[in-house]
Amino acid sequence: MSAPGLTPVLERNIQALVERRRNDERAQSGQERAAAAVTRFAGSMRFVYLHLAVFGGWIAANLPFVPLPKWDPSLVILAMVASVEAIFLSTFVLITQNRLAAEAEKRADLDLHISLLAEHELTQLISLSAAMAEKLGVPPPDRANLDAARADVTPEAVLGRLENPPGAEPGRTKAVANR
Repeated sequence: MSAPGLTPVLERNIQALVERRRNDERAQSGQERAAAAVTRFAGSMRFVYLHLAVFGGWIAANLPFVPLPKWDPSLVILAMVASVEAIFLSTFVLITQNRLAAEAEKRADLDLHISLLAEHELTQLISLSAAMAEKLGVPPPDRANLDAARADVTPEAVLGRLENPPGAEPGRTKAVANR
């Protein structure tokens, strides 16, 4: 039974997406999970508060007028610790970004596939509608647009045109030509 406002097809699609995400999460290696956990923690306010407490305490304890033994009066050790931490955190963030980019690429491929399928199906519907109108003797409002809509669009042609738009130098993409 579908939730109110959702059709069975939408419900099925949502369930398929949820299951796919669960499978993708289960398929992650331990290293990927660890990198994601570190990145999640590093991107949280708890991480900020922890750093405020640790770094603030470190700095305060090493101030000249604070009556505590000084272990880093010039704060060089703190700077080194912060630098090493930044190296590791940036590596964890890059690992997580690479995984997210791969997931985004899969979703983009799926979106493209669905769009191409919808384009093909619409082309077939237009052809069918045009044939029915012709059989009934109903003239099309604009023959040129109807013929263009009935033509199958190949992804290769679209990509080729996007990569080499009119007016661009041959062999250069639009992004390169606009620099």
